[in-house]
Amino acid sequence: MLNFPFKLSVLLLVLFAPGFVNQEDLPVNTKNGGLFLPDGFEAVVVVDSLEGRARQIAVNDNGDIYVKARFADKKESVIALRDTNQDGRADIIKRFGGKKREIGYGTAMRIYNGYLYFSSELVVYRYKLTPGELVPKSKQEIILTDDHKHGMHEHIAKPLAFDNAGNMYVPFGAPSNACEELFRMPNSTGMTPCPFLEDHGGVWRFDANKTRQTQKDGYKFATGIRSVVAMDWNKSDNNLYLLQHGRDDLLRLWATVYSPWQSAVLPSEEFLRIKDGTNAGWPYCYYDQIQQKKVVGPEYGGDGIKTGDCDKYEKPLMGFPGHWAPNDLLFYQGNQFPDHYKNGAFIAFHGSTNRAPYPQSGYFIGFVPFQNGNPSG
Repeated sequence: MLNFPFKLSVLLLVLFAPGFVNQEDLPVNTKNGGLFLPDGFEAVVVVDSLEGRARQIAVNDNGDIYVKARFADKKESVIALRDTNQDGRADIIKRFGGKKREIGYGTAMRIYNGYLYFSSELVVYRYKLTPGELVPKSKQEIILTDDHKHGMHEHIAKPLAFDNAGNMYVPFGAPSNACEELFRMPNSTGMTPCPFLEDHGGVWRFDANKTRQTQKDGYKFATGIRSVVAMDWNKSDNNLYLLQHGRDDLLRLWATVYSPWQSAVLPSEEFLRIKDGTNAGWPYCYYDQIQQKKVVGPEYGGDGIKTGDCDKYEKPLMGFPGHWAPNDLLFYQGNQFPDHYKNGAFIAFHGSTNRAPYPQSGYFIGFVPFQNGNPSG
């Protein structure tokens, strides 16, 4: 079996490695699965026929791959893949787990302390993994349920991260674009204080081994964070990191303040180091990666330049262009890649839908090198 040391979220599942296959033996249009890769890297398509779209993946120590499917229709939403002849392609494909009524997002898949954790929009599940078994024989456990009366809303993804002390981190995204009084209506004033921040717009910490929890069983770890899908624990410096999806529709909602180009590239998708008590400033402020500062949101009297008291909020390590939609984050702990990649961050962007009339972008996987706990490139 393949001993593959990291995962990335893509629709065509591929393995990346230096010199993995002999690309010279492949037709030009099938080299690297059609992907563009850095020099020295090659890729092989693991599977290209999964029903339900691959959303998140996790790779076990023995090379088994677990996929959380999206739009899986009436089938179970976890897909297990195994390569038995070491040709790089999955020749065993099995489905199990999840709830059929919650299959639209599928925004987490993690292996932690011998358990396979995954989530739907409203529930975090886990299975105990047994060495050598592809499909767990253990009973599916419910670790966390989002029991808010609102049920489903936007920004309801439940990505997961785990620290070294038995804690699980789960964001509860804000059911709003910018906490405006009139939802996504032009020139609407923002609410002060934003009522959503009481139990949304932040990250909560839970016991990773306790079943049947709800949000009230957790601890509010950070706030001022609009929407998160990409999140991971960095073992090299023992900190939580995530990427925030910035707000939408600057032009449509504030046409007298922003140009089409500003609306396409702003606000930043913020790459944040999160500590206990962090406040990233949503909805009152957003990060402008061009000016390299946080500015006041237009719902709160901002004009794209005013900083007000935004300096008091957490500044990102870096800001990616707006609407790239970071979909997963992984700190690389493997030994297969060159030393430059050790402890660095792979970020999978699923691509934009909010940059018109300019071309959409962000359909790639990026890498941010780290040194001494900070980005170094």
